[in-house]
Amino acid sequence: MTVAGPRTPTLLEVEEVGLAGDPGGGPPTSTGRILGKLARDKAALLCLVFLLIVVLMAVFAPLITKLSGWGPDEFDSGAINSDLGGVPHGSLGGISGEHWFGVEPQNGRDLFARIVYGARVSITIALSATVLTGILGVVFGLLAGFYRGWVDQAISRVMDFLMAFPALIFMIAILSSLPAGNRPVLLVVVISAFGWPYLARVIRGQTMTLANREFVEAARASGAKNVALVFREILPNLRGSIIVMTTLSVPGYIGTEAGLSFLGVGVTPPTASWGQMISSSVSWYSVDPMFFAIPGTFLFLTVLSLTVLGDKIRSVIDAGEAT
Repeated sequence: MTVAGPRTPTLLEVEEVGLAGDPGGGPPTSTGRILGKLARDKAALLCLVFLLIVVLMAVFAPLITKLSGWGPDEFDSGAINSDLGGVPHGSLGGISGEHWFGVEPQNGRDLFARIVYGARVSITIALSATVLTGILGVVFGLLAGFYRGWVDQAISRVMDFLMAFPALIFMIAILSSLPAGNRPVLLVVVISAFGWPYLARVIRGQTMTLANREFVEAARASGAKNVALVFREILPNLRGSIIVMTTLSVPGYIGTEAGLSFLGVGVTPPTASWGQMISSSVSWYSVDPMFFAIPGTFLFLTVLSLTVLGDKIRSVIDAGEAT
């Protein structure tokens, strides 16, 4: 299995994004208008519905598993055939009214419960990494692009240093050397450490362009301080680029978390993770394909939905139709 690192949009993917609120361009990007355009797009709407289901699963995981009757770490020895090495009873991996998605071979843990809790892990790690990456990328990108000089040189060299590393290999090496405790937090920190330079580089370039625009010079001439220039004049005009970059980063981070868990350096047992479930299913492909198919399908559809949704949002902003 080939595991890709977090998908980070390149400058070419965002350089054409309209500058929201640019006095010399179109009207500012409106969240309501973007949502309106997405609601009229069938593909985007399907993605939104599926992602809403996954998010609700993650938020209400304890309540959902109470309704299903099985927790993520409960063993049902009666659902597996010990004479056949722990293969689930019945067809399709033991799917039944009692176990809606079947059970794990050998131990009988409920797959539905582990899928629900796995969604909580994947969404939490991906969103946390996106938020931390976004904050670091925007802050350092603004500092480098606005102040330039030695500030720009220092930040740019750090960005070059981090971007020169093969990220996935160093993530594996770092996580392998760290203690297993509080693994989700470690994943967020490590993923963000290698992810923020890509956003920062885009923000830096656009900040340099905006800092020389007439409306910024006019604000500076009127006595506005640097803080006001950054937060009132420049940052609002970067909103479109930030939305595009962060939206397209989430599916990459979900895939990265799953890949690291698959390789054994991510979320550790007994915590449920889709990547970890796929890893555990490797030796059961031939006798219980549903053990692989169910978490694999959820992972694939989640990443696909986020990617399609990110592309749709980018298209709306690029076309200048958001107001």
